[in-house]
Order: sequence, then C-alpha cells, then structure tokens
Amino acid sequence: MKKKAFITISSGVLLLIVAMTIHIWHENKTIDEQSNAAYIHNQGEAQGTTYSAIYQQPDGVDLKPKIEKLLHEFDLSLSTYVPNSIISRINRNDTTVRTDQYFETMFNAAKEAADNTNGAIDITVGPLVKAWGFAFGNSDHSKLPVVADFLPYIGYKKVKIENHKFIKADSRMIIDCNSIAQGYSADLIAQLLENFNCKNYMIEIGGEIACKGLNPDARKWQIGIDKPIDDSTSVENQVQTILSITDCAVTTAGDYRKFFMKGSKKYSHIINPHTGYPVDNKLLSVTIIAPKAIIADAYDTPFMVLGVDSALKVCKKLPGVECYLIYADKDGKHKVIYTEGFKKYINK
Repeated sequence: MKKKAFITISSGVLLLIVAMTIHIWHENKTIDEQSNAAYIHNQGEAQGTTYSAIYQQPDGVDLKPKIEKLLHEFDLSLSTYVPNSIISRINRNDTTVRTDQYFETMFNAAKEAADNTNGAIDITVGPLVKAWGFAFGNSDHSKLPVVADFLPYIGYKKVKIENHKFIKADSRMIIDCNSIAQGYSADLIAQLLENFNCKNYMIEIGGEIACKGLNPDARKWQIGIDKPIDDSTSVENQVQTILSITDCAVTTAGDYRKFFMKGSKKYSHIINPHTGYPVDNKLLSVTIIAPKAIIADAYDTPFMVLGVDSALKVCKKLPGVECYLIYADKDGKHKVIYTEGFKKYINK
C-alpha cells in the first residue's frame, strides 16, 4: 500500500517539510521498486535537536550505530549542550583544551563566510545571544540587555587558532556555532553513507538537509519551504513552495519561530553582530541551496542580517550557491525573490 507522507522538520527558526511517497515496510524500511534494495530510515537526537537519515544501502546494512557514533563524536567537539565538549571548554576558558578537525573546519568555514558578508555571521556573538535570552537554556526576556556592555568583546577577528589552541582577545568571549554546526554534521553523515556505497539518501539535522540520488519513489527529493508565519509554538505550518532537489544541500533561516514580543515590538533570535540588536528588516526567511550543507548553513543566517538587496548581491558572487528570499513589502504583504539559478529547483 502506498502512502503520502509529509515529514515535519523544525529547527527553532525554520520549518522544512520533506514530501515523499513511500512504501511502508517493517522497521521503518521501504522497498524501492526498481532495485528491490531497502530504504532504511533512522531517527534520533543530536546537538539538542533531532536527526533523520533515509538511505538505500546496497547490502541492506542498517548504519544507525555508525551514524550515532559519528554524531556523538561531533557533539564532543561542537555541541554547547555537552558540558565537556571542546566548544564548552573553550567558553569556560579551559587552557588545556585543543581544537580538533571538526572544530577547525567549522571555524574556517565561519570565518570565510564572515569575510564574504562583512561580518554578518560572527561566532563570537554568543554573549549577545545569551543576553537576549535565546541560548544556553536562557529564556529570560523580562528586561532588555545593555548592548554597549557586550560589544567590546564581540568580533570574529578577535579570535584565532594557533597550533590547535583557541586564542581569545578577551576571556569574556563566548563561541556560538549553532548557525553552522548542524549543516556541517549533515555533510559528515552524507560522507559516511557514501563510504558505505549509498547512492540515494537524504539527511536532515535540525532542519538542515543534505541529499543525493532519488527518494524511495524514484523521484528527486521533495523539500517544502514553510511560509514565514510568526508562531513560536511551531503549530501554524503552511507550505510556501516545494523544491525538487538532488546532489546538493538546502538550509533555511528565518525570524518567525524563535522570537519574543515586548509590547508591539518583535525581537528575533538572529542578532546583528555589528549593532548587537536582533535583526529588524523586511527579510522574513532565507533558503539557500549549495553543494554542501556547511556552505548553505554558513550563509542563511548572515543573509537574514544583510537584508534582501545585500543578500542577493553576495549570493551572486558565491559559486554554486542560490537563494530564495521571502520578505514583507511596505504594506506588510509577503513577497518572494530568488536568484536566477534557484528557478530550476522549484517544483512546478
């Protein structure tokens, strides 16, 4: 029996819906009618969120133990939810900690994106994210922070890595890589699956997606972009458009899931590193398609900071990167604009 299934994927600031026609089989496995190989569906938790991996392994090997082992290793490097992770120890100013390959790859990707966006992504923005009540379990919005107190120790050029040692210009600096880590981990799982000869797969971690080949219905992977409707409970879900993609990654950032209201003023969880305040422009949602999820994830948040015109300008300079922007016009109506190369991914 065939069933139409929509898998809801949320990551605080975004909601992606993965649409697939699947054949129900035991233990979350499905049969591909062309090859008779099993599609395996693994799910679990990582980085304070959830993951999903749907893949076709030629020998029917369930790779969940290897996937979760890799995610555990990754968490030990970059998860702020793990007290003894490398990033947590750096944030506590542990002088004995050494950076590893995971941390350094993330750091270099974030630095490159920061250079390309004039610092619109900044992994040192952690103290401000915390002060605004959006990180590390802090949700106190009773009073607004004194932004000027934090700006002296914000700035990605004030940190560096030398001989696997993380060096801060100020001990009060806190590193926050949440805007890039989940995309990077999706790439790592994709590589693991390819090492085990998986040609068809879709990995989603906290809403960030990497995919290759075809879905269980022998079609490209169908990815839905959510309408940016303000709803911190993630109950109001409507699809803006559906993408048909393969052999690439897609991520989304927006200000419609994680925010708080104070009077009539909306405060987003996305912080402008230059001003220290939550973004306050007409851009509501950014979806990026790129060759790798770490690239897409590195640019969706800074594009929210840049706004429509600057985001499009930067995107056009990035090889293999396309973007789809939803913004509000002067009357508050939702409008859409996207790069020319994005058009081919939109499911007609």
